[in-house]
Amino acid sequence: MQTTDANVLAVNSGSSSLKFALFAVSAPPKKLLNGTIQRVGLPGATLRVRGSGHDTTESVAAPDHAAAMTTLMDWIDEHCDNASLSGVGHRVVHGGPNYSEPQRITEAMVAELHRLGPFDPEHLPAETLLIEEFQRRYPDLPQVACFDTAFHHDLPRVAQVLPIPRRYEAQGVRRYGFHGLSYAFLMKELARLDGSSVARGRVILAHLGNGVSLAAVREGKPVDTTMSFTPTSGVPMSTRSGDLDPGLAWYLARTEEMSPQQFHEMVNAESGLLGISETSSDMHDLLEREARDVRAAEAVSVFCYEITKRIGALAAALGGLDTLVFCGGIGENSAIVRSRICHGLGFLGIALDDARNDAGVGVISRDANPVAIRVIRTDEEQVIGEAVCEVLALGTP
Repeated sequence: MQTTDANVLAVNSGSSSLKFALFAVSAPPKKLLNGTIQRVGLPGATLRVRGSGHDTTESVAAPDHAAAMTTLMDWIDEHCDNASLSGVGHRVVHGGPNYSEPQRITEAMVAELHRLGPFDPEHLPAETLLIEEFQRRYPDLPQVACFDTAFHHDLPRVAQVLPIPRRYEAQGVRRYGFHGLSYAFLMKELARLDGSSVARGRVILAHLGNGVSLAAVREGKPVDTTMSFTPTSGVPMSTRSGDLDPGLAWYLARTEEMSPQQFHEMVNAESGLLGISETSSDMHDLLEREARDVRAAEAVSVFCYEITKRIGALAAALGGLDTLVFCGGIGENSAIVRSRICHGLGFLGIALDDARNDAGVGVISRDANPVAIRVIRTDEEQVIGEAVCEVLALGTP
């Protein structure tokens, strides 16, 4: 696709994928195409692109994020008119205590992101490397960082403070929360669909994908969230453990001589759905196997049970509940998971319409239900594209 119009690129780097989208500069930015490099670091990596005349899926070599970055930039060089590219935005998972809004990337910011690397070693180093690679390949292209923690930056003090010695707070150790770009999109979309009064109500957002978190929002502001200092915390996920008894680390160090690095790898890459089932981290696989494999059944049950508990807890933090929103790969596509999560929450006014839930329509609650239940397809890249245009003052008179 060759064009002389101004465009911006949104890049969303995950632990095993690299998503991107190209937008025409407008108000709001118009998505021209989107793509994904899947299975980064795993066999069978693919590049998939859809939109603007593209409908392709091809095998690529992506043994690590550096290779995936090269594949992405080579694709840009081949298919995009670089003269029309006016900026690129990056999802940066952890902004630490100082970054609360999208900002143009500077040398000082890159240095700070390197310093923050230990806050989130699963994401930040690869994301920082991607930023540096773009700078080397396109030295004149302005870049913008969009922080996943920014949405939660002003959590109430009681939700921020961790119950450990206060001296660690000076080092930036606090509850941060993640999936902020997704939550920002959901709140804007909820206001568009149901009106600003609904979006200002008591809302729980459930982002259920490979990573899983929930957030409580009231008057349009975050009140609490399940993830804490790192994205490993909260409810069980595909391969992440979620919250654990901290004494487990000391127990395994004594009984198995497990090192801190080994413990870190276990709770991030070997736990969650994969750890309980011993077979797969994929919810679709586990649902297919649960009737004949008790381990798969228990993995699904624990996943749904823990999310149900957190909905109850977040409703208490909100003082009630008006709207529940599901998003993410599991939240958007698995009717049975949504049903099991909502089962038993009738005391909160949560009641699914089974036919609507099975069809996956926008509103899946019963008519006249006190709590509206919605499924909204999230779009983090749209948030990034809009942020790039705003920060770089593109498309404004």
